Amino acid sequence: MNLMNLKCTLVLFFCSLCLCLCASSQAAARTPALRPEKLAEMQAFINDAIAEGHCPGAVLWVEHNGERFHSAFGKRALVPAVETMTEDTIFDLASLTKVVACTPSVMLLVERGQIKLDEPVRTYIPEFAGDGKERITVRQLMTHTSGLRPGIETKSGWSGAAAAIEKACAEIPRTPPGTAFRYSDINFFMLGEIVRRVSGVPLSEFAAREIFAPLKMADTGYLPAPEKLPRIAPTEVVQDKKPWRGVVHDPTARKMGGVAGHAGLFSTAADLARYARMLLNEGELDGARIFKPETVRLMTSLQTSGDLPPRALGWDIASGYSRPRGKIFPFGSYGHTGFTGTILWIDPHSRTFYIFLSNRNHPTRESSIVPLYSKLGTLTAEIVGDFNFAGVPGVPADKDLTARIESPIPATKRAASRAKVLNGIDVLVKNNFAPIKGKRLGLITNHTGHDRERNPTIDLLKNAPGVNLVALFGPEHGIRGEHDVSKIEDGRDTKTGLPVYSLYLGKRRKPLPKQLEGIDALVFDIQDIGCRFYTYASTMGLAIEAAAENGKEIFILDRLNPINAAAVEGPVLAEPPTFVGFFRVPLRHGMTVGELAKMYNAEKKLGAKLTVIQVENWTRALWFDQTGQPWTNPSPNMRNLKQAALYPGVGLVEFSLSVGRGTDTPFEQVGAPYIDELAFAEKLNAEGLPGVRFAPIRFTPTASIHKGAECGGVYIMLTDLQAYNSVDIGIILARTLYQMYPDQFPVDKVSRLLLHKPTLEAIKSGKTLAEIHALWKSEQDEFMKRREKFLIYR
Repeated sequence: MNLMNLKCTLVLFFCSLCLCLCASSQAAARTPALRPEKLAEMQAFINDAIAEGHCPGAVLWVEHNGERFHSAFGKRALVPAVETMTEDTIFDLASLTKVVACTPSVMLLVERGQIKLDEPVRTYIPEFAGDGKERITVRQLMTHTSGLRPGIETKSGWSGAAAAIEKACAEIPRTPPGTAFRYSDINFFMLGEIVRRVSGVPLSEFAAREIFAPLKMADTGYLPAPEKLPRIAPTEVVQDKKPWRGVVHDPTARKMGGVAGHAGLFSTAADLARYARMLLNEGELDGARIFKPETVRLMTSLQTSGDLPPRALGWDIASGYSRPRGKIFPFGSYGHTGFTGTILWIDPHSRTFYIFLSNRNHPTRESSIVPLYSKLGTLTAEIVGDFNFAGVPGVPADKDLTARIESPIPATKRAASRAKVLNGIDVLVKNNFAPIKGKRLGLITNHTGHDRERNPTIDLLKNAPGVNLVALFGPEHGIRGEHDVSKIEDGRDTKTGLPVYSLYLGKRRKPLPKQLEGIDALVFDIQDIGCRFYTYASTMGLAIEAAAENGKEIFILDRLNPINAAAVEGPVLAEPPTFVGFFRVPLRHGMTVGELAKMYNAEKKLGAKLTVIQVENWTRALWFDQTGQPWTNPSPNMRNLKQAALYPGVGLVEFSLSVGRGTDTPFEQVGAPYIDELAFAEKLNAEGLPGVRFAPIRFTPTASIHKGAECGGVYIMLTDLQAYNSVDIGIILARTLYQMYPDQFPVDKVSRLLLHKPTLEAIKSGKTLAEIHALWKSEQDEFMKRREKFLIYR
C-alpha cells in the first residue's frame, strides 16, 4: 500500500469512527427522560378516572430535570354550564395552602431570626395558654404534633380571623404536645396568625410580596380578582344552586374571610411548577433567591422521631396521608394534598415533581380522587426514564416507616399508626368510668368487647368501683363468641354469675321491657366490621330502640371501623328493613358504630338519651392493622383483616355457593362443584378489577354450602388495598357465575344480603359495572349528605 492509499484509508477510518460516535451520541440524546409510553398510560388513567366520576376534570404537570409534560383533561365546570378544562385554570388549592403559602412564609421568618421553631406558640400569641397549650411549640404546629383537634366548629355564627384565633386559644389539647400525630387545620391557621403578628402584615400580603411576586407566580394568591373568575374551577354547588367560584371552599377559611394558613390559596399548575422548581434548586429560580439552601433542606427534611410518622415542616414524607408518593419515589421525597382534589409531590433525588389539580368536589363533594393517589405517584416515577430509584445512595429503606397502603393484606410491613389508638372502652377506663358511675347497667357485648390489653369489658365494668353491672345481653355468636348457630338461649355467665339475655333467640332481637327492669342504662361494646349485613350493628340499633321505648340511657363504646371509615361502596338499602339490612345505608357504609348510632337515633326519631364514648387518636383512613389494637375474630369465620376487607362483596354470594366456610380461609375463596376453576379465573381476571387478582383453586369445605364436595373456584388475592373495591368484587363474581352457569348458580339468593332489586336485575342482564354504579349514584349522593351530619372523626 503506497503512502497516498494509506492516508486515504486512515482518513476514511477516522471519518467512519466519527460518524459512529456521532450516531451513538445522537442515539443517546434521543433516549427520552420522560417515557412516552408511560405518559400515555398516565393520560389514559386520568381520562378513565374522569369517566368513572372521580372528578370532572384535571390539569397534570410532570417535570424531571427540566423536561416537562403538561395537559388539561375533562371539564372545568359542569354547572351551571359545561366548560372545557384549560391548562391555565385556577384552582382552589385547599390544604396545599399549608405548604405553598403558610410554611414558606414561616420559614422565611425563621431564616431571618424572627421566629424560632422550638419557641412556645404563646411567645407570639400570648393568649394561647392554659390546659397545657403553653408547652406547644411552633415546630409542633408545623409537624401536626401539637395535640390539638383537627378543626374548630363552623356551625355557629362566628366570623373573622380574630374569632377563629379566639376559639383556637380556648382549645384543650387531646394529647400532650409532641406525643401523637393528628392532622389539624388549627395548627396552620395559628401559624398564619404568627406570620401576621411577627411580620406586621396579613399572611396573604406577606406571601404575595415575599414568595409569589419574586417567583412570577402571577395567578397565585388569596381572594382572586373578579377578572380571574372565568378561569377559576368552581367547587361545590351551594344552596342557591350556584357553585363556589373564587370563594374558598373550606368553611373555616371562608368564615375567616378567605385568608388562612390552612386553606384559601388559589393557583395554577404552571405557577406551582415554578414553586416546585425553586425548591429543587434549593431556594432559587431564574435569578430570584427566595431561601438559603439550608432553609429548604430544613423545611423538607425529617423533623419527627420515635413512633411519630415521618413529617417535615409542613410537608408530608411518609405518613398515612402520603399515598400520592406512590410505590417508587424514595424516602426523602415530600409533598401534600388538598381536600378539593389537589396534589403536589416532589422528589429531590431524581429532580422530579408532579402536580395534579382537580375540583373533585364539583358539583358535589361525594367524588374522591383518594383512590387515584398511589397510582398517580407510581406512574410519575415510572415516567422518569433516566433515573434508577432503587437504592438511592444515602437514602434509608423506608418500608417500616411509611403508613401508606402499598401491599396486599395481611401486610406485615405496613406501618402502624404512630398514635396510640384508644377504643371507647380504653377511653372509659382512662376516664375512670366517670360517665357510667352510679348507674345500674346492662351490658351488650361479646368476646370482642375488651380493651387494648384484652381485659374483657364485662370484667372491667364488674370490678370498677362505683359501677353496678347487673345484666348481660349477648348478640349473634353469644357473649363469648363461641356459637355459630341460628338460636342462642338465655343463661347465666359462669364467671360473674350475671344473667345473660340472648339477643339472638328466634325472633327476639332486642331487650324486652321485663329484662330492662332494674336497669338505668344500656352499654354497647362490640367490634363491628363496617358492612351493612354484619348483624352487630343491627343489634345495636334495636338496643337503641329498646332504650328509647323504656326510658333508659344508652352508652355506645365506639370502636374503629377495621376496614377504614373513608370508603363507601355499594347500593343503599332499597327494600324493607331486615336483621341483615337494618337501615338505609350502603353495603360498605364508612361509619363507626358510634356514628351509626347517632344516625339511627336521629333519622328514626327515636329520641333515646344516647352517649357515644369516642375513639381517640384514630382517623377515618386508617385500617385496623395501622392502629396497634389487638385483633380478635369478630365471629368464627372472620379470622383476619383481609377477610373483613373482602366480606362486603364476597359475602353477597354466600347463600349461592361456598365462600370457604369450613376451610382455613373463609371469604378468601369461592367455589362450587360445577365450576371450571381455570375458565372462571380467566374470566374474572379479564375484568381488570383494580387491586385484585384471582387464582384458580380446588377445595373441599367441611361446613355450609357444598359441605364435603370438591369445589372448583378461585382464591382472591388483594394486590392493592387502596385501589380495590369489595362490592365490585362481589358483583363481578355473581355476574360471571350467572353468565357461565345460569342453570346451576342460584343468582336470586344474592338478593338476601344485597337487598337492592335493580342491582340484582342488572347482574342478571349482564350490565357493566359502570351501568350498575349509575343505578346507585343518586342514592349514594343522598346518603353521603345524610352521613356528613353524623361523622365524629376526620
